[in-house]
Amino acid sequence: MPIEQPEDVLEGTRTGVLEKPGVAVDNAHDQGLIRGIGLRSATALVIANIIGAGIFTSTGFQAGALGHPGYIFLLWVVGGILAFCGALCYAELGAAMPHAGGEYVYLKETYGLPFGFMSAFVSLFAGFAAPIASALKSLVRYLTLFFPALASEPVLWGFINVNDWIAICMAWILVAIHLRGIRGGIRFNDLITLFKLAGIVLIIVAAAAVGKGHVSNLSYVSPAYGAMGLADKWGAFANSLIFVMFCYSGWNASAYVAGEIKNPRENLPRSLLLGTVIVVLLYLGLNAVYFYGANVDALANKVEVGLIAANALFGNVGAILVTAVLSISLVASASAMTIAGPRVYYALGRDFSPFRIFSRTSSTTGAPGASLLLQGAITSVMILSGRVDQIQQYVGFTLTLFASIAISCVIVLRFRRPQMARPFRAWGYPVTPLLFLAVSAWALVWNFRGRPLESTLSLVTVLFGGAIFYATTSRSRARGDGPRQAQNG
Repeated sequence: MPIEQPEDVLEGTRTGVLEKPGVAVDNAHDQGLIRGIGLRSATALVIANIIGAGIFTSTGFQAGALGHPGYIFLLWVVGGILAFCGALCYAELGAAMPHAGGEYVYLKETYGLPFGFMSAFVSLFAGFAAPIASALKSLVRYLTLFFPALASEPVLWGFINVNDWIAICMAWILVAIHLRGIRGGIRFNDLITLFKLAGIVLIIVAAAAVGKGHVSNLSYVSPAYGAMGLADKWGAFANSLIFVMFCYSGWNASAYVAGEIKNPRENLPRSLLLGTVIVVLLYLGLNAVYFYGANVDALANKVEVGLIAANALFGNVGAILVTAVLSISLVASASAMTIAGPRVYYALGRDFSPFRIFSRTSSTTGAPGASLLLQGAITSVMILSGRVDQIQQYVGFTLTLFASIAISCVIVLRFRRPQMARPFRAWGYPVTPLLFLAVSAWALVWNFRGRPLESTLSLVTVLFGGAIFYATTSRSRARGDGPRQAQNG
């Protein structure tokens, strides 16, 4: 049977240590996680995880590919619907299995430990470390507006890239903040997310109230759009949707900290759905600002669409405002991922004796210290190993793949375990999971065709995780301390 938590968990209490025969759990060091995250903070975690640099940059590529503001708005609506479908499915899974780890828990319970292990291994690299590295490297690039000396990417002693080391220092500052415990870390995340939301709302309201834009830009269609055939338009829409789906990734963030959410069977679904809806509205508002400030031709294939629109609407002060908001957004996104990621490795450590160290938490703060340090180290390597675009391309395929496998768990468990307690059921089932799976499969095919190298590297990462699982479990069984096997029935 699956591991069940008590229905009523008192505020501030610790998640109980899970024990089964054959599993080595070090009770002296593993005191469990503290349930100290309320609905507001869980929602902030979702919002912070989703909103990164993508919304401030990717609209320019969509403008170049499609040349039609109406279809670009449709892209963001479709992406938002898919994210909401995913959030509904994770809400059902998370409410039924309110434990730390997200899809690691769902895949382990549905398909067995090998799938769970591979998802955790992928999370370590593509799920969290790589996106944090991408966010912080992007942050340093945008800070060049305030620190022009960084624009030339100075190098010390012929091999030390100063910008990369600044990004690494930022990564470890976030690790240090969250090592202080969930309460302090969540307060920081709440505060930085509040600044992010306030900044984005300020941009939208200021554009409507005092911005020097043109409503006609919203209906202006590029001549290039008229010259495209129907097949070209469908292809451009499909490729653009892949980037939009990447911009919405993070809608499942609070599922990773389910073991620390107060009353998770109610607050987890609410946080996923509320956070996703808020982000969809903000994304549509920001795109309206972009096309109010500049037409589709002016934005086409430009990375800095936020800066272009802000300059047109507000003058030079607009660039400063947008850069400040974007910088705060990147810090909040990196902070949220620094919180969520280690909870996956924590869950892994509780099931696998060789990785037991990652399940240990501080007796005073409840922070999974070893997991935080591991993620910080791998993030540092990622920062040094590639460009922002390379990191993002590597991440996109893998996240979509494992999110899709996790969504499929809703369907499989409905058939396999119909009597399973489900405090929340996905609205619109089976349409919601099937829609997500169909569009994700479509996006994966296009992604593989367009980026075979990065997509293949993603698959290699998955297979390498599987190889480590079988090598590790073989040695553990030989010693008689094999991993706990989930019992489905």
